[in-house]
Amino acid sequence: MRPVEGGLRERHKAQRRSRILEATRELLRDGPDSVIGTERIAERAEVAPATVYNLIGPRDKIWEALADGFADELERRLEASGGGGPREVVTTTVELFVGDPVVSRRMVREWEASGLVFARSPLVQLRRALADARTRGLLRDDVDTDALASAVGTSCVGALHQWVAALIDDDRFLARALFALDVVLAAAATDAHRDELLSPLRTRGAR
Repeated sequence: MRPVEGGLRERHKAQRRSRILEATRELLRDGPDSVIGTERIAERAEVAPATVYNLIGPRDKIWEALADGFADELERRLEASGGGGPREVVTTTVELFVGDPVVSRRMVREWEASGLVFARSPLVQLRRALADARTRGLLRDDVDTDALASAVGTSCVGALHQWVAALIDDDRFLARALFALDVVLAAAATDAHRDELLSPLRTRGAR
C-alpha cells in the first residue's frame, strides 16, 4: 500500500500547489498593484501559510512558479497544435502573455530572472521549428538554427519588457516579435525560398 499512499500524497500536494498558484493569479487580477503576501495567498487558497512556503517557497519563488505554469501551458498549446512552425511558436507565446495581462506583467516586473521564461518552452520549441525549416530546405544548411532562435528570443524579451511598461500595445508586441523572426528567416533563407521569406519584410516594418 505504501506506493499507492505515496502517490496519493503527491497528488494532493500537486492539487494544493495548483490551488495556491491559481489563488495568486486571482489576487493579482483583483488588485493589479496590490502587495501579494503569503497570508493573503493562503487565505484565498484555503491552506495554511506554512503550506504556501513549503510547496512554493519564498516570495521570489512564487513568481518563478507562475512562470513555470506559463511554460507548461505554452507547451500544452503547442503540443495540441502539433508543434507548428516558427511563426506559430512566436504567435502562441505572445498570445499567452497578452491573454492574461495583469498576471503576465506582474510576473515579469517582480521576478528578477523573468527573461528566463523564454529559455524553456518557447526557445526549445523555436529551435526545433527552425531546425525543421532547415531540414525542409527553407533555410540554408550552413546556418546555426540555435543561434537564430537565440536572436529571436532576445528581441522578443525586449518587446516583452516594452509591452510590460505599456510602451507598446498587444498588436505591436506581436508585430515586433514576428518582425524579429522574419528578419532571421530572410537572412538565412535558401535561394529557392528567399522571395517567400522576404515578403513579410516588404509589406511591413518593425513598427
